[in-house]
Amino acid sequence: MAVQSIPRRRRSSLSSALVITRRELRDSLKDWRIVTPIVILTLIFPFLMDFTSRWATNWVSRFTDPILVERINPFLLMIVGFFPISFSLIIALESFVGEKERNSIEPILSMPLTDLELYLGKMLSSLMLPLMASYLGITVFLVSRFFTSPPWVPPLELAILMFLLNTVEALVMVSGAVVVSSQTTSVRAANLLASFIIIPMALLIQAQSIVMFYAEYQALWWFVLVLLVIDLILIRMGIRIFNREDILSKELDELHIRNIWREFKGYFLRPPEFAVKRGNTVVAKFDIVRFYRHDIPYLIRDQALAFGLILIAVVTAIILGSSFAQQFPIPSEAFSLDNVSADTFENVQHIQFLPEISTTAIFFNNLRVIVLAGIISVFSFGSLTLILTLINAGLVSFLIAQVVQLNYNPWTFVGAFILPHGIFEIPAIIIGMTFALRIGAALISPPQGLDIGQSLLLTTANFIKILIFLIIPLLLIAGYIEANITPQIVLAVYGR
Repeated sequence: MAVQSIPRRRRSSLSSALVITRRELRDSLKDWRIVTPIVILTLIFPFLMDFTSRWATNWVSRFTDPILVERINPFLLMIVGFFPISFSLIIALESFVGEKERNSIEPILSMPLTDLELYLGKMLSSLMLPLMASYLGITVFLVSRFFTSPPWVPPLELAILMFLLNTVEALVMVSGAVVVSSQTTSVRAANLLASFIIIPMALLIQAQSIVMFYAEYQALWWFVLVLLVIDLILIRMGIRIFNREDILSKELDELHIRNIWREFKGYFLRPPEFAVKRGNTVVAKFDIVRFYRHDIPYLIRDQALAFGLILIAVVTAIILGSSFAQQFPIPSEAFSLDNVSADTFENVQHIQFLPEISTTAIFFNNLRVIVLAGIISVFSFGSLTLILTLINAGLVSFLIAQVVQLNYNPWTFVGAFILPHGIFEIPAIIIGMTFALRIGAALISPPQGLDIGQSLLLTTANFIKILIFLIIPLLLIAGYIEANITPQIVLAVYGR
């Protein structure tokens, strides 16, 4: 009986969510301000694109290579599908905050539904109408292009990709906009915050356009995969932070600098185990001995999951770096360890993308990477921090793999070039990337009892505490060794 009740409860949750979905769709179809633009974009816009395609084909074929003409239709097909789903952003932004401004949110929130059912119902209702319009627009465009002269029929893979891309793009915009709508107190604020969704999507469309004109349609599968991951992150984030009581209790958003500074100062100065406890009487005071004996070890132990993700990224980078080294070997005449001299290190300083061989330059270069990782983590939910880790570790792995392929001893190379300063630099960078990753992850899954703003303040305070008292000292030591001691070791091992 217990086994049979689980599917029944799931069906009940989905059917309850669909009650909200049907209600929202019915209200949207009654609103001419929503229906009219969608109808125009669905039925008229594809014919306009068909006319544009035929006109551009005839005009471009007179002046350029015919292959460019073939690349116009896939691009227009993508645009036809994307324009209707852009309305999903508007509908989703209205989903909670719009109801609150119209004083119609209380009956919805008082329905006998769980937060998950309410959230899913709102998200599905914001997604379905624009997505169906997108599918219809793509179909209308394909049919019109089939019956025009010359006819155009896309490859099956491209047609499937267009439907998949529009689906995942719509889901990204809707899930992001629903999060914004549930966390703001006015439509104006929600529209302003929507720029964090619109700008990345515009850049994504530009990237897809480049792929279209190069006809590298296989690359579009990577876009689908990445967008699916982002979908899961945003949906997980929305479900985690959605709370109907907060929606009702939130008043006008106000920025209180003093309150923000007071909370940040408390997170920074108090022992970390008291950071998320409300009403605690622990005084926020500076105690450098406690920082080193208690706070820093506690924070490092507390980031086990983030450490695991960073280590997985490092291992993945090592594998990828070794693989690329085999595919793109460096010629032996371009890389030699047989004639290393003091002039070699002087020549390195003239390479623009490498830092100057000095303690200050090396220190600030490494520090800049960690600070940048913390900043981009906020805007990418930590994903770009992992990518930055992959790039840095991958470059080192690529270089070591090249040394192996040139028949040099890799252990001697690592011991001379990397290990002297690496015993300080590598742990500092891994720890820095871990706490930078935690900043973005906190936006998806805030600690229990904290909202998104408080979670961001807490993780930023922890990041800065670790940065000041652990990472900066380690990077200073590593920079000094790399600038003054490592070159002497290299000369002793490889010099003549």
